[in-house]
Parts: sequence; C-alpha cells; structure tokens
Amino acid sequence: MTQPDDAQPTSPYYPPPAMPVPVTENRRPGFRNGLGLGTGIGLGLMAGGLVLTIVSGLFMLAAVGLVANSITPSGASTSLNTVWGSPTASGRLRAITVSGTILTDSSEGGLLAAGTYGYEVAAQLDELTTADASGVVLLVNTPGGTIPGSKAISDAIVRYKERTGGPVLVHVEGMAASGGVYSTATATEIIADHGAMMGSIGVIMGPLTEYRDVVATSGTLLVPGVTTTGGITQRYITAGTGKDYGNPYRAATEEEIARMQILIDGEYQNFVSHVSTHRGIPEQVIRDELGAYIFNAQEAVANGLADKVMGRDEFFRHAATTAGLDPADTVVEAVGKPTAFQELLGAKRAWGASQPLSELGQGAVVSPSLCAATQPLVYAGDVRAVCG
Repeated sequence: MTQPDDAQPTSPYYPPPAMPVPVTENRRPGFRNGLGLGTGIGLGLMAGGLVLTIVSGLFMLAAVGLVANSITPSGASTSLNTVWGSPTASGRLRAITVSGTILTDSSEGGLLAAGTYGYEVAAQLDELTTADASGVVLLVNTPGGTIPGSKAISDAIVRYKERTGGPVLVHVEGMAASGGVYSTATATEIIADHGAMMGSIGVIMGPLTEYRDVVATSGTLLVPGVTTTGGITQRYITAGTGKDYGNPYRAATEEEIARMQILIDGEYQNFVSHVSTHRGIPEQVIRDELGAYIFNAQEAVANGLADKVMGRDEFFRHAATTAGLDPADTVVEAVGKPTAFQELLGAKRAWGASQPLSELGQGAVVSPSLCAATQPLVYAGDVRAVCG
C-alpha cells in the first residue's frame, strides 16, 4: 500500500522531522545595557586597584619592617656593606671599625669629632655566630679613650674566640695608641699597616686647670677669658673631703695629688698586666723599656706589640687564610652608614660609631667620662682637642 506524498514517514530508518528555528530580530544594545556593562568594568577595575593597593601596602609594610629591624633603639644602622672581595663569595669575614676616640656608651654624649662606642663594638662581637662569619677583623685607627670602653672591646674579643673558635685579627691602619693597645691586646693576631704607630701604654687624668690670683672672669659666649692679676677667688661650698677637687680657682693639695696618683697607678698596673698577659711581654719590659712611648710599625713588631707588617689587601687575604677560607672566595663585610630609607626611619649613624657634637643636635654635651678631667683615661695626646 502506498503513502501520500505529503505523509511523514514512520519508518525508523528515516530521520525525525526538522524543528523550525525561531527567527530573532537583530537589536542594538540600549543605554541600560551599556550602562550595566560599563559599571561592571569600572567596579572590576576599582576592585583590582584596591587589591593592588593592599598588596603594595603589605609589601611596603614588610619592607619597612625589615629596614626597621636593622636600626637599633639608639638610632644606629646594622645593615652590612662590602669592604673587600665579591658580595657573592661563599666565605665571610666580619669587619668592625674602631676609629677615633673610644667612648664608653652612646648615652654619654659625644665629642667634637666622630669616635667609637666601646660597648656597641662589644655588642657586635657578642651577637656574631659562626653562621654570620668565619672570623672577625678589627680595623683600628684610634688614640685610645675611656678605660671601660677599651676594656669592653678586649673582653668581647675573648668571649667571641671562646664561643665560636674563630680568629680575631687586628689591622692597625693608622694608630693604635693607649686604649687602642688595651682594646686589641686579646686578639689572635695584630698586623700593623705600613706607617702605622703603636704604643703609649699609660694612664692619664686631666687636664686640671688652676687659676692663681684671679681678679676677674670675662669674655663672650664663644671666647671665655680669665684675668689673673689680683685678689678675686672662687669658692665652692661642698660636703666631703676633696669634693671640689678640680676647681680651677684653687691649687690642688698634696693629699689630693697623692690620691689621684694612687688611682692612676692602679689603672696603670691593670693596663700593664693586661698587655703582658695577652701579648707575652714581661711587665718589667713594659715599664722600663716600652713605657708610654709610641713606636712605628717595625718597632712595634720588634717590641711584641704587633706580629707582622702588611698592607690592607695583603692583610685581608691573610685573615681569610687564617680563618680557613679561600681568599679568592671570601667577602669582608662591615656595618655601614645608614641608607636614605633608614634615615627616614630615624637611623643616624653606623652601629658602633659615635657622631660629632655638630650632628647630635641642640642640647648635646661633651662626654663627661672623657672630658670632665676627673677619670683616668687610656688616651694619647691632648684630650682638649676632642673635648673643646
């Protein structure tokens, strides 16, 4: 039986009839749709910008935190700079500078010129581990200074050597006088640069000024003066014998001079014994032959104050070898001056270094432990040059 032409086939072998496709009218986006799209893009950009700002802020806070951690409470930078060798070297030595007058602590004021805080140098030595460096080099150029500051450095050298087993080598780059000898006597080895000077094993107190027959004091704020031609004296009301010792308007008594000499002699004995013990020089040789004289580099070696004479580059290579390192693969690092970023966060100086009075701001005073003329010092020269 045949089917009509317009009949749909019902056999499973024929495909199903095609469904009609609806025809949609092409429409241009209206204002409302465009506004929605623009708002979405704008919000997306704002969200992206906010996220970027937050991430940048977090990175900035992290950076500030890292930099802040490299600044001590007293405003000193502890960040490291390369002194010698390649920054990518695998072997490391830590350099610590002892330059200018040795003061005791950053809390005691300053001097006319920059110097070194003995307590801060000791703190650097005490914080070092074998992971930081294989040894220490002290770069020295100092006329000495206070006994506490000098002794603190010397004691810290001993502690470092005992704690780490690493060497401490000294390079005298200009002068190691008095406190410079005191502070470095405990080092593993002392090397003098060509032209360096060493010595002045002695203790001094003063100057104690005496104006006799004072009739007037005069002068200006910048240029004080004293007239000593007749009859005016100045007196202090005190309690305790010798309390006004050092008053420039009366002469020191013999008893006061004797007491001062006892104090000086005691500190001198400590100094002589310290150098004798750690440098192997008999005490009698120090007292009778070396005295408080200063010697050139070759004489310093001959007298046992130094071990060798070497220039800077040769010294660093020698220090690396002594520490068991390859000089060609060794970097010497030291605390450097603050970066501009650190200065913004309050850093003013390198850790261990003192600033001159001109940089300490209004109200800064000279160090009383060095300039008051009432304490024994291990200093070579006229202390008034740095005290004013």
